[in-house]
Amino acid sequence: MSADSPSPADAVRARFEALACDPAAEARFAVGPSSARALGYRDGDLAAFPTAAAAFAGVGDPLADFLPAPGSRVLDVGCGAGLDLLRAAAAIGPHGRAVGVDFAPAMVARARAAALAAGLAARVHVVVAAAAALPCANAAFDVVASNGALNLCVDKPAVLRETARVLRAGGELRLCDVLVDPGADAAAVARAGAWSD
Repeated sequence: MSADSPSPADAVRARFEALACDPAAEARFAVGPSSARALGYRDGDLAAFPTAAAAFAGVGDPLADFLPAPGSRVLDVGCGAGLDLLRAAAAIGPHGRAVGVDFAPAMVARARAAALAAGLAARVHVVVAAAAALPCANAAFDVVASNGALNLCVDKPAVLRETARVLRAGGELRLCDVLVDPGADAAAVARAGAWSD
């Protein structure tokens, strides 16, 4: 990497900043409601949270077949535009708390706007932060969810340590991500698509 090249983290941040501002311009991987539908999200969820769905960039559905219980404290690591965060916030009810962290300020702004538009701003808090340095207390959450963020992080062990630190004993980790099989050949990797290039 030359002195003029952005760091990997800066390059990923810039890419997701651009995605937050103009989802339709993303040409390298599927985003938005059609991508969410292909991953199993229901039309009702997409219609309930259109601001978040427009810039959806997940790789799975970490809340499939599981929504947090009313009153739960939920953290969404790499919350992006907030689709999973808002689904969790709707499920936890007025006595729960949903916190989203993302390192792209434009994504945080989009998630905040989506929470406000959905009438969930009172139970949703979204902050700019790195997944490897979560601004949260130890054992603060009943559920930690993440959708396609770990593969974008340079220091994955640090992210997993932070996740374990903020998750209460007996809590639940709901993680969807992409990985490359060490035995995959270059052609198989190319067919899988480029998420963080």
